[in-house]
Amino acid sequence: MPGARELVVDEGKVKKAIQSGIPLTITTFTLPHEIEIYIEQVISVFLKQVDQEKLKDYIVYCVQELAVNAKKANTKRVYFIERGLDLSNPEDYKEGMTSFKENTLNNIAHYLQLQKEKGLYIKLILQIKNNIINIEVRNNVAVTKTELIRIHDKLARSRQYSNLEDALAQVLDDSEGAGLGLVIMVLMLKKMGLDEDCFDIMGTDKETIAKIIIPLDQAKVENLSILSSTIVNNVNSLPQFPENILLVQKLISDPNSEMTDIARQISMDPALTADLLKIVNSAQYMLAKKVDSISEAVKMVGIRGIKNLLYSYGTQKILGDDTADKRALWEHSYKTAFYAFNLIKNFRKDRNLLDDVYVGGILHDMGKIIFSNVHPDLLTKIKSFCNEKNLPASTFEDLSAGMNHAEIGALIAEKWNFPEGLVASIRFHHDPLAAPQDRRDLVDTVYLANMFCELEAGNITFDQIEPMVLDNFGINNKKQVEGLLERFSTGFKKENQK
Repeated sequence: MPGARELVVDEGKVKKAIQSGIPLTITTFTLPHEIEIYIEQVISVFLKQVDQEKLKDYIVYCVQELAVNAKKANTKRVYFIERGLDLSNPEDYKEGMTSFKENTLNNIAHYLQLQKEKGLYIKLILQIKNNIINIEVRNNVAVTKTELIRIHDKLARSRQYSNLEDALAQVLDDSEGAGLGLVIMVLMLKKMGLDEDCFDIMGTDKETIAKIIIPLDQAKVENLSILSSTIVNNVNSLPQFPENILLVQKLISDPNSEMTDIARQISMDPALTADLLKIVNSAQYMLAKKVDSISEAVKMVGIRGIKNLLYSYGTQKILGDDTADKRALWEHSYKTAFYAFNLIKNFRKDRNLLDDVYVGGILHDMGKIIFSNVHPDLLTKIKSFCNEKNLPASTFEDLSAGMNHAEIGALIAEKWNFPEGLVASIRFHHDPLAAPQDRRDLVDTVYLANMFCELEAGNITFDQIEPMVLDNFGINNKKQVEGLLERFSTGFKKENQK
């Protein structure tokens, strides 16, 4: 998102982020007034896009309260450092807090400058995941155990109050300026119909994270779910997998099959043979010499590689690439696959994972590609269904623009009996932390490769990439990502010039 120099909300970018499941982020070091106004405008546009405008005043208040608290926490860090005090030491903490408020308020410009110099940020993240609005306010200092206990104590007390009058009647400890603000915020959440599980503050060794989760309007969720199911149930309008590929897959699944049987079946189809040899001889497999026969290709690539290759090849044959939109989507998919393959080659060196992440990359956006297909019968059925059920036109528009595309793609993959790992890489490629633990390496790789592509295209910034996924690959900073992306991009261009 834009910084302080560009305070115009890009509504198109907000809409695209919502439909694609990409997080919106705003990062600031000093939280000046113009950034606060900009945050309010972004929240307004965001909520409008998801039909939750009625929540605007509540959400704006909560975010501003959390952002100001994050800013104060950062100020506290630099103040304690400047005075040579240890935040985690109870005696130092008591001494520092005695004069913290007075000293910092009298010289706030100095301490804000120190925060900026040390790179202490306040970061707002807005994202739609699994029909839930996720709002996070992060600051990159670790909250101490004592501070976390104080915060949770204030939250526990604030949940006792049913209205502001009750809260104000109590004597609250506001020595750190957060007591009354948190009480009002919890009351705001109650007015929105949210329970206490919808808000939490937690700490990692690098950040303090305040999180609010808000379910989307139930009617909208139901409309999206009904329409998604209708699309999947009517996917028979799309051709089934070609018979020749089904026969090869059947042989591969038969434990009694020999490699020669599989090679012979593939070789019976000249077009399939030519296409598979072209793929096998591409940079994906990095073979020492050119392979001229399917029999040799099966031996070199292996059963798992051929099986995965057939899933991607069959899907592309069904969905086609006969329009500019589809060609652009497949180009993005090929690049994601290439980047995913190179991530594993650089960080994991697992042969099975190499095969799996490549096909996962190719097929991760198949839910979008479904919508780009020219299948008039299917589209007519969907539009008729919307009219019959009085579903808003915006529901179909949201889906056709990409909202819920990961779930739609996964449901179709399940219908076509794709392996569980491949289904997971499609379903969770925008929400890797929700993936089953035994699929995390695969999903994380496809997610990160996709985010590299989005970063290269200028659709996101580095701080929109999930830190836990970066940690999984031992990637620590923006410079490291830029170096990898430059290498991967150069390799992909070379591959496509052949």
